[in-house]
Amino acid sequence: MNFTNKVIWLTGASSGIGKALAIELSKLSTKLILSSRNEKELTNVKNLCANPEAIKIVPLNLEKYNSLKEITEKTIALFGTIDVLVNNGGISQRSLAKNTSITVDKRIMDINYLGTVALTKAILPHFIENNKGTIVVISSIVGKIGTPLRSSYAASKHALHGFFDSLRAEVYENSINITLVCPGFVQTNVSVNALTGDGSKQNKMDIATKNGLTPEYFVKKLIKAVEKEKQEVYIGGFKEKLAVFVKRFFPKLLSKMIRKIASV
Repeated sequence: MNFTNKVIWLTGASSGIGKALAIELSKLSTKLILSSRNEKELTNVKNLCANPEAIKIVPLNLEKYNSLKEITEKTIALFGTIDVLVNNGGISQRSLAKNTSITVDKRIMDINYLGTVALTKAILPHFIENNKGTIVVISSIVGKIGTPLRSSYAASKHALHGFFDSLRAEVYENSINITLVCPGFVQTNVSVNALTGDGSKQNKMDIATKNGLTPEYFVKKLIKAVEKEKQEVYIGGFKEKLAVFVKRFFPKLLSKMIRKIASV
């Protein structure tokens, strides 16, 4: 897999990981399609990229997943094809399960899971017809390990792993690659924008997020993983990656460790 001259559609491109990834990919002679709800910020990101003339902007809202099929058809027409879909858009959570309204649970699932699945299903016929394509899914370490204050967020990310592991087997004969990327803590506004129990934003930066990897470092690791056609990759600090190992081989020990986690 080589990104050079590829047409790449990137969701959640207006900030954080998506913004850093757009800037980095633009250096590789790519053609980019940037999507999120915030068209103004998408324009700002476009202007920060190399070769902005090779970048298109397509505003979309993953929560309105029933509209994504029509949007996808129009988006494919922009360059005549799409080679790579990067499912990066999503929202996080900071609230105890007992204090979280079911409407918040639903909203997180609608955006993180159903929106991502709907967009993938919309572009899948195009990839199958071309007998090639790459799908990148930005999951989370929490997609492998549930931690306090993130019950619905963890559920949405776990669900993505189940769906895309199944899909990978189904489209293998069509030469479609799927890479699940699991970030640990990355210095973005994910915790600032995270939903609390009543659906309002947390509006503050978590300490662990503030001390996480820089987005620029993270996306370079991400790009290398996709180029190597990794099926699943964990990009984070030592503790986050260690937790995945402990979960696999010593699940009871991890449970004890997680119970001691404070609000981070």
